[in-house]
Amino acid sequence: MICDAHVHFFSPGFFDALGAQKGLPPENRVGEVALALEWEAASSVAALADRWVAELDAHGVSRAALIASLPGDEVSVAAAVAAYPYRFVGFFMLDPTREDALDRAAWAIAHGLRGICLFPAMHRYPLHSPEVARLFDLAAASPGTAVFVHCGVLAVGARKKLGLPSPFELRFGNPLDLQAVAHSHPRVPIIVPHFGAGMLREALMLVQTCPTVHLDTSSSNAWMRYTPGLTLAEVFRTALEVAGPERLLFGTDSSFFPRGGQSWILASQVEALDAAGVSPEHSRLVLGQNFARLFPVLAPND
Repeated sequence: MICDAHVHFFSPGFFDALGAQKGLPPENRVGEVALALEWEAASSVAALADRWVAELDAHGVSRAALIASLPGDEVSVAAAVAAYPYRFVGFFMLDPTREDALDRAAWAIAHGLRGICLFPAMHRYPLHSPEVARLFDLAAASPGTAVFVHCGVLAVGARKKLGLPSPFELRFGNPLDLQAVAHSHPRVPIIVPHFGAGMLREALMLVQTCPTVHLDTSSSNAWMRYTPGLTLAEVFRTALEVAGPERLLFGTDSSFFPRGGQSWILASQVEALDAAGVSPEHSRLVLGQNFARLFPVLAPND
């Protein structure tokens, strides 16, 4: 069983929001943004959900976490999850500094979404803030809800290609800043993607001290360039030594079409697991069983 813990759902609303940030007129936004990015824009959320199911089938992936990749687009992922509750787990990006953040999060959770995604460097807030603590309170009151926190290096290629500013502040993305809120919310699973995205050392320290923290393995892990000589096999070996096999979640960071699912990432990570000497039993945990345990399939009325 393969489960992909990290897939971005670039809905028509996502394209429209980027077009609005560029100041494009409403009638042209989706098409012009798609043309500039050289991506395909789906005609509807339903069509995009269908496309992703076909893509998962083509690559032998049982289930995937779909991420609404701009604040406010949680309605798109909620619709996709409602259409395919046995294939998708819904995540949504949220800016906790917005006045309506709690209301948006409560709506999303009530509509079946199960992962609150925080990008502190993007939205420029500290992880030890009261706004973040309130979101963790909401997650704790909603069993089955996880908090996904992007730490480390953050770059959004689409924004650069569109000429949009990216005033990110990486100082807000230190995994260690999650320690206090993790300890005060011991029932809330936390997911730190990309092995900490360049802050592997800090991510491992957090994992060592906080048993609710998980690492996702997604993307090309190009952040390894910041540690010369580091290999993906060594990253897996070290992460497994510290976190154990139950707290790593395979992911690809797949996003747009026509590229679709990045099957080469699965192949490279299976190769790295083999090179690290990881047993088949533990590899199965990483590649799908851990995700299935964190996010069991729910009946439609659950």
